[in-house]
Amino acid sequence: MKITINEYAIARSDAGPYGITVGKDGALWYTEQKGNRIGRITAKGEMNSFPIPTPDAGAMTIVSDQSGDLWFTEYKANKIGRISLNGLFAEYELPSADVSPFGIIQGPDGALWFTEMNSGRIGRITPSGDITEFDLPNRKAFPSFITQGLDGALWFTENQSNTIGRITTEGEVIEYSIPTLNSGPVGITSGPDGALWFVQKNGNKIGRITTSGEMKEYIIPTPGARPHAIVSGKEGELWFTEWGANQIGRITTEGVITEYVIPTKNAEPHGITVCPAGNVWFAEECNQIGCLMVLSE
Repeated sequence: MKITINEYAIARSDAGPYGITVGKDGALWYTEQKGNRIGRITAKGEMNSFPIPTPDAGAMTIVSDQSGDLWFTEYKANKIGRISLNGLFAEYELPSADVSPFGIIQGPDGALWFTEMNSGRIGRITPSGDITEFDLPNRKAFPSFITQGLDGALWFTENQSNTIGRITTEGEVIEYSIPTLNSGPVGITSGPDGALWFVQKNGNKIGRITTSGEMKEYIIPTPGARPHAIVSGKEGELWFTEWGANQIGRITTEGVITEYVIPTKNAEPHGITVCPAGNVWFAEECNQIGCLMVLSE
């Protein structure tokens, strides 16, 4: 398989892009955790951005809802943000102080579900801004990324308790221990095979858990890869960022891993998404947005 990687520089040197997602308009939307803006890039590499109303909000992950609005977490400001496709913002302050919201996804109930790293809770916010919080069994679990499973529940990584969590829309929680100790799970996504796939930053592995709780783990070939985020592709594969190895990884549902080096050294890739055309887009903290394209042979 032949690939090419293009990189697009952000004009501001202090942007620090982190999360990235596909918008309903076909463009890619990303957070600037340092620049305090929400950015937009087209498939041709044309960029523009919008300043977040709250200063130093610490925007992290971002997701598009069914209506087309983009929702994002404000890690430092303790808020959930929303931006329309034409750049209009709304922000919702969380009921508890200093909870550090991080991961976010739309649930099957139409609400946005998010993790609270510092409080050990999972939060839920409706499109109108009503917020509910659910306590996890271990309040020091450090929940990180979150995704929707095909079983209608929300699945999330618990970075410090080394578990994968599952929460129903009624707030019932089940946790599953990861076989590798101190694995440091971070990104998680629903896979093309119906299982949940997650990365282990410290364990240097990709994990897979079925909706019934059965786990498998696959070792990443490059030592110290420090995988961060993961997403399903368009051809039955999954893609993930390797922050430590400066690579983009690809894994099949059979566990076969291939890695691709990012042209810019020390790019620090974090968030990753796949556009409708099948191209893999990722945020580089070095102030670039990358795009990996699979070429026809």
